[in-house]
Amino acid sequence: MPTDPAAVVYTHGHHESVLRSHTWRTAANSAGYLLSSLEPHHRVLDVGCGPGTITADLAALVPQGHVTGIDSAGDILAAARSAAAERSLTHTTFRTGDAQALPFPDASFDVVHAHQVLQHLGDPVGALREMRRVCAPGGLVAVRDADYAAMTWHPANPGLDRWLGLYRSVARASGGEPDAGRRLRAWALEAGFTEVTATASAWCYADEEERAWWGGLWADRTTASGHAERTAGLGYADRAELERIAAAWRQWAAAPDGWFAVLHGELLCRA
Repeated sequence: MPTDPAAVVYTHGHHESVLRSHTWRTAANSAGYLLSSLEPHHRVLDVGCGPGTITADLAALVPQGHVTGIDSAGDILAAARSAAAERSLTHTTFRTGDAQALPFPDASFDVVHAHQVLQHLGDPVGALREMRRVCAPGGLVAVRDADYAAMTWHPANPGLDRWLGLYRSVARASGGEPDAGRRLRAWALEAGFTEVTATASAWCYADEEERAWWGGLWADRTTASGHAERTAGLGYADRAELERIAAAWRQWAAAPDGWFAVLHGELLCRA
């Protein structure tokens, strides 16, 4: 595993199959634990905003405030700006930035939010310290991350077992922590937070449309995304095996009794 946080690789990349997932995300399905804490005047920072669908939803909930979205991948911010412009959310700003060295003064925001970010960082504790630094006293740092080892599905499928093992190995070889959900509370305490509320929630894909969408995007990710390139490049699997895993995803999606759950850890940390 890389020891230099700057050497960490974002394994997913921004292939269409990845953005298919990211643009599905909303504040309701991905930040529900935070929404009741938002006030109309809040200044919000969305760390790792990606294509900005969650960011835009947050902006709609703080009409007298302001929302800033940052992402390390500058090319994705055009989509985020479009998402805000389509909804006439003029109280939004987007810029490139590093979660581990946030480009803002101390106490700049009332709420700092990060969804599916800490799992991809080489220094998640340092990132939480940065989020605390830019959060005003009494404000909130809100983070949510999946826990890959806790993902579960039916029916049993050896191809998906292999997918999960490969994903976790590649994520760790790239410097991240795929089982971040269970570690969030420990990371927050190490970062110096003393008032931490920990919860959990899940995405579930079960009906025919949901299975086709989830299985299809992971089949495509397995063979065509940055994750596919990284897996093959590190020598964890060859292209033929990745094709077999993609076929396993499609097989799972076609099963009429198919069911898949993604568990997430969530934290609200008082600054």
